[in-house]
Amino acid sequence: MDYTPTQSGFRHQPDMRLRNSSGSGVEGSQLFEDTSGAARGLQTGSHQQAGPQPAGFSGQSILSDPMSNLAMAYGSSLASQGRELVDKNLDRFIPISKLKYYFAVDTMYVGKKLGLLVFPYMHENWEVSYQQDTPVAPRFDVNAPDLYIPAMGFITYVLVAGLALGTQNRFSPELLGVQASSALVWLIMEVVAVLLSLYLLTVNTDLTTIDLLAFSGYKYVGMIVGVVTGLLFGRPAYYLSLLWCCAAIFFFMIRTLRLKLLSEAAAEGRLVRGTRNQLRMYLTMAIAAAQPVFMYWLTYHLVR
Repeated sequence: MDYTPTQSGFRHQPDMRLRNSSGSGVEGSQLFEDTSGAARGLQTGSHQQAGPQPAGFSGQSILSDPMSNLAMAYGSSLASQGRELVDKNLDRFIPISKLKYYFAVDTMYVGKKLGLLVFPYMHENWEVSYQQDTPVAPRFDVNAPDLYIPAMGFITYVLVAGLALGTQNRFSPELLGVQASSALVWLIMEVVAVLLSLYLLTVNTDLTTIDLLAFSGYKYVGMIVGVVTGLLFGRPAYYLSLLWCCAAIFFFMIRTLRLKLLSEAAAEGRLVRGTRNQLRMYLTMAIAAAQPVFMYWLTYHLVR
């Protein structure tokens, strides 16, 4: 401190007060820095940052992320295991992985197959072609079974049935649904009955459930022809066309299934001997004879 000598030896007190008061002015230097404003601003900033904190609290996310990841991993593993279990058990009865083969068709195949279903009498070679112990795709062999014609035939049959009911003023969505469901139920019952017969007779054959579904679904082509002919030309034309289609599908099923169900000797045209081969032949004829029965049962009430 600056002491100015006086007569008494001490600095004058008013001068010190004046200097202190002038030190608090603009030119004076401050002994301690005023941090109240910065603290106030820091407190305001901390309040602003703490405002949205509860919406996304990092601690909660740190605690919840491992649990959610664990739950997602466990759920995905359960889903994959369930899918593998369903595919494994379902493939025993319906080979889903082979469905692509049964829909491998083209326009030429569909035309030839429809002609074969309606006019099968001139066809000579009924054997399915193989390539490296695997049957070729239907678009390369007209004898190969497919699901495209049965599926489209079923849908077209339902539409034609609705048209026939409409011409008779009997159309209703409920009646059309009954018509479609009854046709589907009869088809499933037919396939199940054939599978049960093959099991009881212990027939070793390469026929699968989809093969039987395809062969049983070919009768919808003759049903459509019969109903459309009856709508255009009357009930006598329906009986004539349905009779032709029933004979055609009977001949088609005999020539196709005998290669699958009978022995190699029967496939080559030799005489069938033995009780087991006779039972197989009876089963083949029963399957073929069931087709005209279903064709008439599902269409006779549509033409009046």
